[in-house]
Amino acid sequence: MATVFGAGGGTSSYEEVEQADVILLWGSNAREAHPIFFHHVLKGLANGARMYAIDPRRTSSAKFADRWLGLSVGTDIALANAMGREVIHAGLHNLTFIARATQGFEAYAAHVESCTLDWAAEQTGVPAEAIRDMAHAYATADTAQILWTLGITEHHNGVDNVVSLCNLALLTGHVGRWGSGLVPLRGQNNVQGGGDMGAIPDKFPGFQGVADDAVRAKFEAAYGTELNAVPGKHLTLMFEAMEAGELRACYVIGENPADSEADVEHARKLLAGLDILVVQDIFMTRTAEMADVVLPASVAWAESDGTVTSSERRVQRVRAAVPPPGQARHDIDIIGDLARRLGVDWGHPSSEELWDELRSLSPMHAGMSWERLEASGGIQWPCPSEDHPGSLFLHGWLWADDLEGRDPAPFSITHHAPPKERLTDDFPLRLTTGRALDSYNTGVQSGGYVSPIRYGDAIDVNPADAAALGVADGERVLVSSPRGSVEMDVRVQPDIPRVSHSPRSTSRSWWTPTC
Repeated sequence: MATVFGAGGGTSSYEEVEQADVILLWGSNAREAHPIFFHHVLKGLANGARMYAIDPRRTSSAKFADRWLGLSVGTDIALANAMGREVIHAGLHNLTFIARATQGFEAYAAHVESCTLDWAAEQTGVPAEAIRDMAHAYATADTAQILWTLGITEHHNGVDNVVSLCNLALLTGHVGRWGSGLVPLRGQNNVQGGGDMGAIPDKFPGFQGVADDAVRAKFEAAYGTELNAVPGKHLTLMFEAMEAGELRACYVIGENPADSEADVEHARKLLAGLDILVVQDIFMTRTAEMADVVLPASVAWAESDGTVTSSERRVQRVRAAVPPPGQARHDIDIIGDLARRLGVDWGHPSSEELWDELRSLSPMHAGMSWERLEASGGIQWPCPSEDHPGSLFLHGWLWADDLEGRDPAPFSITHHAPPKERLTDDFPLRLTTGRALDSYNTGVQSGGYVSPIRYGDAIDVNPADAAALGVADGERVLVSSPRGSVEMDVRVQPDIPRVSHSPRSTSRSWWTPTC
């Protein structure tokens, strides 16, 4: 999103989803992964929206859709490019918007020319007629929203997946105006806020680049120290650096990589080999169990004071209801004490003082005074001045005659690339994972209670695959991958062939090879 539009946030408000004519729910089982947000989708459907669900599984969300497009895993780019070609060939692209607000259309059109409906049907497993129907519905709608989550981003080519969807919005003019947009649903509460505050290895708060000399000079003046111009490492590169011996210490705050990484045995080995591992958390997670030092922190919603930011970029106040129990402390107090022991005294700033510091450095937050946040139900960034109401949607500049002095938004050239690990006779099924409604992430918060809707450790298998493997619904089987094995119960489900599914948080055993 930032590559195409210059800002890493969803472009639309939840209310726009409720009023959209067409919704593409792409790689998202929002009913289970984002159940509160899904109520906005349901309002949209009740208001007459037509919804297409694009997912290898007929998820509980897909059951609400007008049409389910069950594509093969890893073929999202093929599907998006074929949609683009069909829109162009049908003359449904917005030529006026393309000419005024975009660049690179000719190269994009030439690139997708070979992505015919029949080719896409062969690559994705989605019938050509279904692709045509979705392309025409999206392009001809007055308002349309594309919603996605980890089913798009957690791929070896996740960035290309996202910009392929951005291409469709640029092609049809479904961005930068009320009712139409692109909505990435954030993985956990306040993930958007974390990114806004600079918890990204190449960004300062407000998505300002660390390599920008002018930006860096501003932050150096505020912080009174020289700052590194070289972007840091994201999580994958951090583990690669551990393996290379270049990263010898790790400070983990509110994360459980010993259970959440794809190859947990590899991740645990690297974490165990560090010179020092520090974990700051509210639970004794598996990562915390491995730590040299554990710093008990406060619960974000019940015990902390500050702000959170939702997927619609709405900054809201949170207030402590109770103090942290026992030895638990607020995160800012822990980090501040650590800074003092390293020779820097930040004092004991209040939440309001910290917010005012952010406002002085991040233009997109400048107009959100503490008083305004206290008095309102939240303000959506960007809000550059105190007389600004906040932004219901992003990138209205795309429709301005002079683009407000900005560069046109670029089309991106993306190539279909199948998953790196191919199916074999020994491993004939592809496993997908996802959240279940009764559980959360690695199960630390939700695994300690009995849920009436939890169906335990199970693997969903297509009826044809179950018959070929000689297994029946409810049968206990040994499920093996190149990285480990675990016993699970079979659930025969009407999903696409050669794709299986297991909720990631029903048991820690799947991530811990035990057989």
